[in-house]
Amino acid sequence: MGDVEGLLRELAPQVLGVLVRRYEQFDTCEDAVQEALLDAAVQWPEQGLPDRPRAWLITVASRRLVDHMRSEHARRRREESVAVSVPADAFVAAAPGEERPGDQDDTLTLLFLCCHPALSQPSQLALTLRAVGGLTTAQIASAFLVPEATMAQRISRAKQRIKSTGVPFAMPPEAERADRLRVVLHVLYLIFNEGYTATSGPELHRTELTSEAIRLARSVRRLLPDDGEVAGLLALMLLTEARRPARTGPDGGLIPLAEQDRSMWDRRLIDEGVELVTKALSTTALGPYQVQAAIAAVHDEAATAEETDWPQILALYGVLSGLDDNPVVKLNHAVAVAMVRGPRAGLDLLDRLAADERMTRHHRLAAVRAHLLEMAGDVAAAVAAYEEAARLTTSLPERRYLEYRATRLS
Repeated sequence: MGDVEGLLRELAPQVLGVLVRRYEQFDTCEDAVQEALLDAAVQWPEQGLPDRPRAWLITVASRRLVDHMRSEHARRRREESVAVSVPADAFVAAAPGEERPGDQDDTLTLLFLCCHPALSQPSQLALTLRAVGGLTTAQIASAFLVPEATMAQRISRAKQRIKSTGVPFAMPPEAERADRLRVVLHVLYLIFNEGYTATSGPELHRTELTSEAIRLARSVRRLLPDDGEVAGLLALMLLTEARRPARTGPDGGLIPLAEQDRSMWDRRLIDEGVELVTKALSTTALGPYQVQAAIAAVHDEAATAEETDWPQILALYGVLSGLDDNPVVKLNHAVAVAMVRGPRAGLDLLDRLAADERMTRHHRLAAVRAHLLEMAGDVAAAVAAYEEAARLTTSLPERRYLEYRATRLS
């Protein structure tokens, strides 16, 4: 059953892309694809896989959609007593197992649609996971800790927004493509980060989100093999995910990077990530995801925490600051400065972040300050900062870890 589920998740965006390209009705096409996926999930484990699973799904989903369109057409005729103009070929579904010429993989186009600027960021995340990731509404709601009904409304509003704004199912114009791709990559980045460090709730990780983010990044990589930032993002995900087995203890408690058992890291993912980022850095234009991946690679290639090449990491953060000088980059830059030049130098940089409202409300600023104060030997101030960070975080594992650090120093 697991193999069938994996195949259905892989094929879902391809099938949806074909239907949306043919019929231009995102909401009804998505419903039809979900029905076809449900049919496949029931039939395939019992009857075996069809010769061409993708064609099977396209055919079944097309028939469901055509049935809906015919029913709707008949209803309108009864209500209006006039014929409603529906293209004749709209009622023509592919024959069983048949794929029409030009049924290419539309996954990237679908991603661009789900990440359209007309949608809010929460809607982009939800719609991407639903339409491209193949997660159920219940799974997405669980991952973001909201009621299923709330998530269903969010997804429904996103689909209605696409319909009302008349967003075409097509790749954006060449002039807009780079900016739109950045939005797509950012959405995948956010999905991965939410899975790797859940912003709230009892669990540190949500593996369904990290797995989907990596799978979707691989899909984009297959479609855009020469894009350095696509490679960089995938490499960053792999190099980060490689550490996950060592990141929590048997009780689910957080284990910081410096204290992790590195023998538990996934060397296969590390090797793949290093190869990806090395090639991207040497053959494509430099971008922030590539630099972040290079930083992750330096961490992953160190046999022990003490052997970490912090001067190289500091230099890379200097490069990253010139490409993407956001508060989180500045925060991590301060840590690198502290590791190379001493904790007071890092604390001086943190003081400059204190005026940024985006960071003053975030527990990470207080947590990093606590860590650097502890390094500097200012125990009382470190305890106060750890306690402040614990109050600010909504993640239970992070709160327990921060409270433990405060108690240990008290």
